[in-house]
Amino acid sequence: MADHVGNPFEYVLRGLGRPYGPLIHRDPVAARTTPQVRRVGVGDLKDALRGGLSDFAAARDDVVFIVILYPLAGLVLALAAARYDLLPMIFPLLSGFALLGPLAAVGLYEISRRRERGEPATWLDAAAVLRSPNLPAIVGMGLILVALFVGWLAAAYQVSLIAFADAPPVTVRSFLAEVFASGEGWAMALIGIAVGFVFALVALAVSIVSFPLLLDRGVDLDVAIRTSLKVVAENPATMALWGLIVAGMLVLGALPALLGLIVVLPVLGHASWRLYRKVVA
Repeated sequence: MADHVGNPFEYVLRGLGRPYGPLIHRDPVAARTTPQVRRVGVGDLKDALRGGLSDFAAARDDVVFIVILYPLAGLVLALAAARYDLLPMIFPLLSGFALLGPLAAVGLYEISRRRERGEPATWLDAAAVLRSPNLPAIVGMGLILVALFVGWLAAAYQVSLIAFADAPPVTVRSFLAEVFASGEGWAMALIGIAVGFVFALVALAVSIVSFPLLLDRGVDLDVAIRTSLKVVAENPATMALWGLIVAGMLVLGALPALLGLIVVLPVLGHASWRLYRKVVA
């Protein structure tokens, strides 16, 4: 049968029938061993981004079809918020999706891993991740990010209640007027950005190498998180710069109407795998 761009359900069902190579035998001792981490610099970030772009170019036919679901989900949530008079929650909803980025990129990590080993690297192969013996830990890490996302939404909602105590805006025009034409609006924006920064910082610190490590070596969840925190502690400036790069690319990808994320998300996902290879010995 000729190659074609299949749908995600086809990939998952067919991929479940394939064994997941690197974790066929999970070593309990290795699962409790914290890997060593390296110091990295700006040059390493550039190399990771170049590698991510290369991986995306090689697998774009399969990747784009799947990744398009991510911005579509964001748009649906934003439209739902506007429809139900929750305009102040549109920005938290869209920006909060960045917290879930590492979870959404699990399949991309597997594609990058297979490419560097010279193996087939399509979503048909990446779906075999669902057969990983370390899947419970991967799910656990995903639930942590989901909890951060929900916590961010709850915090943003409380900020909006304080800022719009009299009555929430019911149109986009009135919302923008209240945000940019009043001191309360600016205060809400600044407080919201500060709170969002805290959630983003926590998400970055616990997940920057967690998912690749769980996929690649089958370590326990707490070991993966501890290693991720150690990476940030050993490379605070470089990881802060990486966080700014990710945030900046996501902002650019959000224009127009989140369509740019169809390219930005897979590039960042593949680049995150490349960065993991550089920073974890």
